[in-house]
Amino acid sequence: MSQTVGQNLRQVALDALRDVERGAFADAALDKRLHRGDLSERDRRLATELVYGCVRRQRTLDALISQLATKPADQQPPNLRLILHLGLYQLRYLSHIPPSAAVDTTVDLAKGNGFAGLAGFVNGLLRGYIRQAAEREAGDPLNLPADPVSRIGIAHSMPDWIVQQWIAQFGETDAEQLCNWFNQPPSIDLRVNPLRASVEQVEAAMQAADVAVERLTGFPQALRLRNHRGAIPALPGYAEGWWSVQDASAQLVGMLLDPQPGETVIDACAAPGGKTTHLAELMGDRGVVWAGDRSANRLKKVLQNAERLQLTSIQLCPGDSRTLTQFPKQADRVLLDAPCSGLGTLHRHADARWRQTPDSVQELAQLQAELLHHVATWVKPGGTLVYATCTLHPDENERVVQDFLAAQPQWKIDLLPTDHPAIQFQQPQGWLRILPHRHDLDGFFMARLISSDCTLPAGNPDQGDIAK
Repeated sequence: MSQTVGQNLRQVALDALRDVERGAFADAALDKRLHRGDLSERDRRLATELVYGCVRRQRTLDALISQLATKPADQQPPNLRLILHLGLYQLRYLSHIPPSAAVDTTVDLAKGNGFAGLAGFVNGLLRGYIRQAAEREAGDPLNLPADPVSRIGIAHSMPDWIVQQWIAQFGETDAEQLCNWFNQPPSIDLRVNPLRASVEQVEAAMQAADVAVERLTGFPQALRLRNHRGAIPALPGYAEGWWSVQDASAQLVGMLLDPQPGETVIDACAAPGGKTTHLAELMGDRGVVWAGDRSANRLKKVLQNAERLQLTSIQLCPGDSRTLTQFPKQADRVLLDAPCSGLGTLHRHADARWRQTPDSVQELAQLQAELLHHVATWVKPGGTLVYATCTLHPDENERVVQDFLAAQPQWKIDLLPTDHPAIQFQQPQGWLRILPHRHDLDGFFMARLISSDCTLPAGNPDQGDIAK
């Protein structure tokens, strides 16, 4: 790779990181910059790795800057700090880039972005990292504090409040393993559409195209891609609607709701439609699946996915599910895949760990409670309601369900039969919890609730308005 090309991809990465610093989401910022650039597929992959890696690891990289420089990271010029992040990330986490190339391209990046006078500082700091790494027996120049919260947070680049929460829930060892797991590249799982293809058919087509896949025990529609780097829509069967991309954890949600042919099912927060289309598949595309979402634009994605999968039972219902009035006692089954902090999928969203706060978690918990109380009025007597999130925070999970059950005694948790694929995740209280570092799956919480009588009071608990 020539220095000119290498420098170009690093400039693309730097520009995207600047956009993130100004408030853009990492995936949107990277997509915009890659579209403006003219990079080879190989360089696009490296630029992607640099952006997501620097965003994900920024606390660790800041700690190294503060350790190696006379001024701490937060007192460095913002753009210079990002340039140092790029250099240190390559040295620390990318073994396939020679240290000399990482240093030289970072120095050139500094020169090309208004820091020519600090090129020597950049060179010295990066070479200081290399020197200290060589001198230390463990090969890690990063100094860590003794306090377990700060130690784990700096080592694995997590906010202290998340580390504190996980230590309180799971203990120090599991909390550290969780943090480490969330810094690994995410897997890509496929959900085979049984109305269009079999798992065996998709598996054979992938293998014929030299795409490595494996089956996942307990997930009858799932195939996991192994080390795939190409464009997903180019894979065999995508255009024909043979499969969708959906993590195996998310596939369990539809299996837990267990919709039957001919039923009326409502997905209260449906966009972009992964679970909605799964419900239609499980029903044999017979009956009706109402897809609700307050964003009409996002519901268009549900329709696009349904059309590709050749599903006809899905109907769109735009609007805030807390205020929809047309569904009282209309549904055999309701899914509330609630908006949440996403703390079970931090590996997929590089900047999510820095965007969420304890306050945002409490706001989401309030929204979740309002949604749950209202959508429960949609369920027929004897019907089923599944509450699910992709977070691990108890205020969004266990406490929401406990408070609901306390206020609505006609509802109870429905325990799984012993042969259900999700039984391994069921907790003594009856709800399900998937821990990523133990199960190699996205983190999820699910509770299947059944009603004996759906004569619920109108409205929601006395909790103020909140934007979704």
